Amino acid sequence: MAASDSPASLEDAFKSFSKFGNTASDGKQMTLTQLDKWLKQASIIDGKKITTTDTGICFNKVQRGSKTIQYDNFVKFLEDLATTKKMDAKSMKDKLASCMAPGTTNTTQATKVGAVDRLTDTSKYTGAHKQRFDDSGKGKGIEGREDVKDNAGYVSGYKEKDTYDKKTNK
Repeated sequence: MAASDSPASLEDAFKSFSKFGNTASDGKQMTLTQLDKWLKQASIIDGKKITTTDTGICFNKVQRGSKTIQYDNFVKFLEDLATTKKMDAKSMKDKLASCMAPGTTNTTQATKVGAVDRLTDTSKYTGAHKQRFDDSGKGKGIEGREDVKDNAGYVSGYKEKDTYDKKTNK
């Protein structure tokens, strides 16, 4: 299959993923690392049927020592990978073309149930950990982790701080 037979959106996706993480990229070449990220995001690399080792072998077969791949060779790479792993190259291309923008994935939100809810509730902390958070549950930063030295000139435990002037000026 020639590069003109593939959908234009695959080439657009190639350009956007080749620029992802590399501000100096012009969108014409992609590294193996960027390619692996794209294949993982499109759920082609699953760690069982296709692994990053498989992509590295096919990448080196097509590129012969180069560290980057251009779009034409990328299409050859996909066809070689599909042939090697006995998969359909068109379905791989469709998955890659319909993949979301780089860096956006279907992530799940953290849930607070059971032990997680109890362990992340700062109002239930005791001892030294209780001192690390204010009443609203927000962390105090360095003041909550270390004893900050008071350089006021008074010894610890002195209860009548700032009362000397009041006593002597009467």
